[in-house]
Amino acid sequence: MLKIELLESFIAVVECGNLSKAADKLCRTQSTISLQIKKLEESVGKPLLLRDNKGVTLTESGKTLLNYAYKMLQLSSQAIDELKDCQNREVIRLGVPTDYINRYLGSFLLEFIREFTCIELVIDTDVSGNLYKRLHNGEFDVIVATHWQTPAAGHGELLFERRFHWVAAKGGSAHKRETVPMALYPENCPIRAQVFANHQISMRPMSVLLSTPSPTAMCMAVENDLVIAPIAEFRINDKMQIIDPIEHNIPPLPTFNESLYLNPETQTAATNQLINLIKANVQGLGEANQANKMS
Repeated sequence: MLKIELLESFIAVVECGNLSKAADKLCRTQSTISLQIKKLEESVGKPLLLRDNKGVTLTESGKTLLNYAYKMLQLSSQAIDELKDCQNREVIRLGVPTDYINRYLGSFLLEFIREFTCIELVIDTDVSGNLYKRLHNGEFDVIVATHWQTPAAGHGELLFERRFHWVAAKGGSAHKRETVPMALYPENCPIRAQVFANHQISMRPMSVLLSTPSPTAMCMAVENDLVIAPIAEFRINDKMQIIDPIEHNIPPLPTFNESLYLNPETQTAATNQLINLIKANVQGLGEANQANKMS
């Protein structure tokens, strides 16, 4: 193993031209420098320097080692600098709804990770109801969550509205059954909560056949005419049809709000940067959703 200290002495001798000047440069004795060069030569098993009255010259092995020595010292210096910069690495804990993680990763989270290399971003996904609880329990610094109510002043900030529709397979029959088969998000999801809260005795009976945090699984179940489901507007495709809740006697869906919620006790300059990035990028997502509605 080549020790950095020996490589430093080797480089100094080569640059200064002799052991005496190298010793002065490194604030060491000439005998110490001589011993270090000897140890280095023993490590590589070959002579590195030729000494005469005029000073020192490199052997072929010395020339080869010199290139590596410069690179190794540079890497050592870079590692030390980075460790110094990141010795107090900050951790930001972000919660995002499970069904939207791909959209957020694609819009701004990767950008944040790439730019702020001395910040550890811990991302966890869950249904929105669980995210609220975990934020209040101190598990998160920031969450993005869905709710049917606009956040109260000082408790959150509205990002944009998210519209959901009841959908069935195009040309399918699931929505015509006496007991309506449904796919819903898991317990503590505000969308699921509103389905049951708005279900009246006079409405058709419901049967939850699929409970999943995965919008992909939910859409596949709809497309295969197994269930109907509340699907975000931007996910509705040409294999689906929107069904009217009044016509089919099923619970109406409110407009949901995508909002930002903070833990006021853990906010720092770094979390503010993340929050600003969220707001800038999610605004773009909201505008894209609005453009889809108008097209």
